[in-house]
Amino acid sequence: MLLIVHGGAGIRKPNKEALKKLSGSLLSGYKILSNGGTALDSIVESITLLEDSGIFNAGSGGNLQFDGVRRLDASLMEGRSLKAGSVIGLEGIRNPIKVARFVMDLPHVMLTNKGAKGIADTMKFAPLPEPNKKSLEDMEKTKKREEALTEIYKQYFSTVGAVALDTHGDIAAGASTGGIPAMLPGRVGDTPVIGSGIYAENSLGAVSCTGAGEYIIRLSLAKEICMNLKTMNPHKASALSLKRLSKIGGEAGVILINNKGQFTITHTTKYMASGYANKRGIVIKEGFEKI
Repeated sequence: MLLIVHGGAGIRKPNKEALKKLSGSLLSGYKILSNGGTALDSIVESITLLEDSGIFNAGSGGNLQFDGVRRLDASLMEGRSLKAGSVIGLEGIRNPIKVARFVMDLPHVMLTNKGAKGIADTMKFAPLPEPNKKSLEDMEKTKKREEALTEIYKQYFSTVGAVALDTHGDIAAGASTGGIPAMLPGRVGDTPVIGSGIYAENSLGAVSCTGAGEYIIRLSLAKEICMNLKTMNPHKASALSLKRLSKIGGEAGVILINNKGQFTITHTTKYMASGYANKRGIVIKEGFEKI
């Protein structure tokens, strides 16, 4: 059994509070695995706690878009039957990862706000709190400094994600995000795109990415890394694709587990707040393997 969780990557050093929340997320998610629960349930639990924390760019802490609205993305995939669920631009709901889980049991795979919000309201999922005054002020400052958008985009990608292997030998991957600071309404990054932000297949492995979404999408990064696992160990598989991403100007971090339980946490950025839980305990770091 293994659970890996990340809270984003970039040049900004993660604070103690973020690392503590990641530890709590791992503790809660791994408890599900220890009790015989599924990799998928473990991931939903772990990501839900991070969405609720308000300190990551997901759920309650998601970035505001240019019009002052939080539009959240999330996705899940399990490796046994390759079922997946994704929500894009979801408004007013605290835990998009729970909505993505619900979508997995529908005939569809990806739903945008209209359909996803209808499901969330029907199921009475918790609403998002209104943006506080500081969030709105920060967004306005960012909008006024157009050049800052590019710089912020390069600095920190605080999307959250997780991958897991359970006692049944099944693997899964998930991710949740609020996008990039002050982005244009309608922008879609890699997180809700199956094969880009996440991918899981029992015969190969599971990947969850964080980083510059437009570049990750162009490489279908998560799927590419999983395909590398056919002939490589996790570290080589992720390093090869991250180097390719760097060549086209992208930055990213990856958590990866293969079907043997081998794993890696790699990133092109200075930091990647992340950690893992297994039978030996919980390990949390500011960063792991820089490529």
